[in-house]
Amino acid sequence: MLATVGSLLGSKRVNLQCMDGVVRMGRIPGSKNKKMWIREGDIVIATPWEIQDSKADVIWKYTRPQIEWLERKGYLK
Repeated sequence: MLATVGSLLGSKRVNLQCMDGVVRMGRIPGSKNKKMWIREGDIVIATPWEIQDSKADVIWKYTRPQIEWLERKGYLK
């Protein structure tokens, strides 16, 4: 699910505004921590937890050309 990073919480955690309208606390897994530098306003893919719907894992960060393509195709408003 696509999400926008709202704020950085520290300790590999972020607030995510997901496309379904739910604000979730996102976690950046250790394998992606050093490879993805995430800032406020970035577009990411988040997978909600099965146990707690209010939390999610960040699995991918889109680059600027990818975001422009998503906007042209109508995935982002």
